[in-house]
Amino acid sequence: MSDSDLERAKEGFLAKAKKYAGKIPFIPDAVAMYYCMLDPETPLWAKSTIAAALVYFIVPFDAIPDVLGPIGFTDDAAVIATALATVERFVTDEHRGRAKKWLAGE
Repeated sequence: MSDSDLERAKEGFLAKAKKYAGKIPFIPDAVAMYYCMLDPETPLWAKSTIAAALVYFIVPFDAIPDVLGPIGFTDDAAVIATALATVERFVTDEHRGRAKKWLAGE
C-alpha cells in the first residue's frame, strides 16, 4: 500500500460514506473498517486490504458503475464484505463505536 492509496482512502471515503449513510446497508461496516485502518495497532496488510476496498467504493466507475443507482453498489458491497471477512478480527468494538458515533453526527 502506498501512502497515496491511504491518503485517497482517507480523503474521499468519509464524504461518500456520509452521502450514502442510511441508504446503503454496508456503510456502518465500511466506516468501522475506516477507523480500523487508522488504528496504529492494525497490521499493515490489513490496512492495505481496507484501503483497497475503500478506494474501490470511492471510485464511481468500477465493475458496476455507481450511477446505476442501488444496483451500482452491489459490487461495492461485495468488495466491502470480502475485505471485512478478511480483516474482521482487527475491527474492534471501539472501531464500531466510533463509526456509530460518526454516523450519528456526534
